Amino acid sequence: MTQGCKIDKQDGAYFLTFTVVEWIDLFKEEKYKLILSDSLNYCVEKKGLDIFAYVIMCTHMHLIAASSKNNLSDIVRDCGSTTTMLKKYIALSLH
Repeated sequence: MTQGCKIDKQDGAYFLTFTVVEWIDLFKEEKYKLILSDSLNYCVEKKGLDIFAYVIMCTHMHLIAASSKNNLSDIVRDCGSTTTMLKKYIALSLH
């Protein structure tokens, strides 16, 4: 995940964009979209993320989200674990 704007109002709704490094067409493959979707579902169920809308494009994802339960900055930071999971999955697929 790249550096972005600071989330000042933790209980506000924000338009967020997450991009793939070097704009690789990673999400053309269904299996990677499913991993990302599972991660979003986990953040909703376990972290208190409220998702109003999202779209997964080939190279990035747009999301309108908030959290009334937890610190939104912390939730976004924790989404970095998805990046790690995707890297491991891709590495295993290449061998």
